[in-house]
Amino acid sequence: MYTRGIRGAITVDSDSPECIKDATVELLGELIEKNNIDLNDISHTIFTLTNDLKSAFPAKFARECLNFSQVPMMCFNELPVNGSLEKCLRVLVVVNTQKTQTEIKHVYLKGAKVLRADLNAQ
Repeated sequence: MYTRGIRGAITVDSDSPECIKDATVELLGELIEKNNIDLNDISHTIFTLTNDLKSAFPAKFARECLNFSQVPMMCFNELPVNGSLEKCLRVLVVVNTQKTQTEIKHVYLKGAKVLRADLNAQ
């Protein structure tokens, strides 16, 4: 068994709890589906939000909507680098898995596809 990090990001339409909820559920749902993740195999999850998203914690919606109630989670502000992507929610899900590093499917959605164009070409 290996410990692997799975990355993902999505842009959020606006700074509202509903939009952050929708983005969180969409991103985590796709990440879980593409990697066939069993929630019991998740070690922990780290979310970051750009400074323009401050109306809700994505961890709340992971618990409420996706049954992450036993998964340790933390939410942080993304480093505000000049010219960086705005209204962006990023996630790192750390899992215990038999998959190799090359079998892991990272997920970048909506405007966040520009962050890892190399992965979207695959």
